[in-house]
Amino acid sequence: MSWQAYVDDHLMCEIDGNRLTSAAILGQDGSVWAQSQNFPQFKQEEITGIMNDFAEPGKLAPTGLFLGGTKYMVIQGEPGAVIRGKKGPGGVCIKKTGQALVIGVYDEPMAPGQCNMIVERLGDYLIEQGL
Repeated sequence: MSWQAYVDDHLMCEIDGNRLTSAAILGQDGSVWAQSQNFPQFKQEEITGIMNDFAEPGKLAPTGLFLGGTKYMVIQGEPGAVIRGKKGPGGVCIKKTGQALVIGVYDEPMAPGQCNMIVERLGDYLIEQGL
């Protein structure tokens, strides 16, 4: 299966009539493996900040999580494994695997838990596959 198929079929899938607004699978160096058509154009320093928070959980909390120039308030995640951010009625979930970052961005009417489930389920699968 291609990386694009993982994004199209597993991240951008419909759950209870809702879907993510955008999604991507990136290498931990910020290289794009696959992304949805409208995934935000991010800056390398944003990915560096995310990776620094995985290495030192809590590092992003004071400044916020930035992705594509959008600032998200960092909310409870799983230290070293999952970072979650919230902005108004939407947010972001980032799952770290052995080699990649699985990212999902959502907005209402999707619930945060639905986004988390989609992103983390694919991330867990990739971890099981050694990726």
